[in-house]
Amino acid sequence: MIRRGLAALVVTLGMVAAACGGNGGGNGDVGGEGSSSPDGELIVQTANYDLAVGEQSRFLAGILTPDQLFVSHGSVDIEFFYLGTREGEGTAEEGPTATAEFLPIEGPPNQPGPVAAPGSQGRGVYSADVTFDRAGFWAAQVTANLEEAPMSGRAIFEVYEEHRYPAVGQRAPRTDNLTADSEDAPPEAVDSRARDGEPLPDPELHQMTIAESIRRGEPALVVFATPVYCVSRFCGPITDMIGELQSEYGDRANFIHVEVWRNFQNTVVNKGAADWIYRNDDLLEPWVYLIDANGVIAARWDNVATRAEIEPLLEKLPKNG
Repeated sequence: MIRRGLAALVVTLGMVAAACGGNGGGNGDVGGEGSSSPDGELIVQTANYDLAVGEQSRFLAGILTPDQLFVSHGSVDIEFFYLGTREGEGTAEEGPTATAEFLPIEGPPNQPGPVAAPGSQGRGVYSADVTFDRAGFWAAQVTANLEEAPMSGRAIFEVYEEHRYPAVGQRAPRTDNLTADSEDAPPEAVDSRARDGEPLPDPELHQMTIAESIRRGEPALVVFATPVYCVSRFCGPITDMIGELQSEYGDRANFIHVEVWRNFQNTVVNKGAADWIYRNDDLLEPWVYLIDANGVIAARWDNVATRAEIEPLLEKLPKNG
């Protein structure tokens, strides 16, 4: 993965696009890709982990103004350009265009906009469904019609020939993740929030393995996140959100939280997490996966997942019995 994480952007975007770091170290950097912008242009940061050729992908972008205000709410326009297979070489070729809608992570629901404001008034990313027809480097040119004047900025990112992480339509790995009944692991290896003698939280999320759910022929919603050690502040809230969904839709699917770290201090990753989200010395999270009753991945959300995206799919599942 190309890493261009700008130090200032890591700190400022924080909750928008940061994720637990690569190389198994847990120190983290920006969870997507991006590039610096000239003075007066928007700072655009792609927030995806795994874009591939040939199918509709959810493209995510976090946006800041030059004076470090969040661009939020409403929608923005994005033009995509293909740059070739080698970074910094070739001539840009026009690609698809899209209108990206705001996905709020923190603050009020999407409202008319876009607006530039402090993070307290709304943090999130812009999301658009896009199909990329070629592997290599792409540019996203984003235009936001702010109240003061239209502003633009760009980010460069990579699209791969094939997905590097489990993807929609593939068989889900039959993972024997840790549960509350695992006797060979401390509670904090099941959920990092159980450190320092704290009780294991959200017991309903730690009752079943992914493998057992598949063996039973039951759908499952699985979140891979380390609520305590994630660089962003979103891993805890997303795990809480999955817990809330469990309380409402627990009669339709199994809900499972897989903790990333078996031992954070010694950088030991849980095998149950590594099966899914550890590739080429890169550890990226959070992720949310929906596995259907046949053990096939029906949907996935990388880095940013919202109730509004997940709940409609849960509503379509039949109730048990």
